[in-house]
Amino acid sequence: MSFLFGNRSSKTFKPKKNIPEGSHQYELLKHAEATLGSGNLRMAVMLPEGEDLNEWVAVNTVDFFNQINMLYGTITDFCTEESCPVMSAGPKYEYHWADGTNIKKPIKCSAPKYIDYLMTWVQDQLDDETLFPSKIGVPFPKNFMSVAKTILKRLFRVYAHIYHQHFDSVMQLQEEAHLNTSFKHFIFFVQEFNLIDRKELAPLQELIEKLTTKDR
Repeated sequence: MSFLFGNRSSKTFKPKKNIPEGSHQYELLKHAEATLGSGNLRMAVMLPEGEDLNEWVAVNTVDFFNQINMLYGTITDFCTEESCPVMSAGPKYEYHWADGTNIKKPIKCSAPKYIDYLMTWVQDQLDDETLFPSKIGVPFPKNFMSVAKTILKRLFRVYAHIYHQHFDSVMQLQEEAHLNTSFKHFIFFVQEFNLIDRKELAPLQELIEKLTTKDR
């Protein structure tokens, strides 16, 4: 598989700079991976004792960005200007892009274009050391949580688009277990810390209920 976006985009998305080995954030990521391995996602998303909430949200946000990058990368051949002329999540939900700086007024665009804008924007936030400090002792900014919430709200839209418009392709590729596990982890995480408004989750509400009721 070509990693993300094939040749349609001038930019291939590299995963966010890897969290440096030996750093505290790297240890947190390892902790997250170990608890995920236990199979109990509710436990896996909880803030580890004595840890900083901002740092925990930062490490997991980077991880979700990388996961969604890879998942979307598997279906880019099916998500084209022709197949997805608008960025939608089923017939009732359509998303228009604005980032508040380069594009202030929301624009209607195809799903691949929207996701290209979205992932580029997220990458820029994650690479900004003033927002996502990777050095020990550098404090998170006061607006960190609101930026993280916006990132997660937008990443959710990629999951929603994949589920509504491309689930057949996901099944053909036998990636549905991978997608479901990733999304379930994402939902448990945002629910644990109230990071996305319920109304934003509406396009996948039925699926969310199905994936989460078993684990209450």
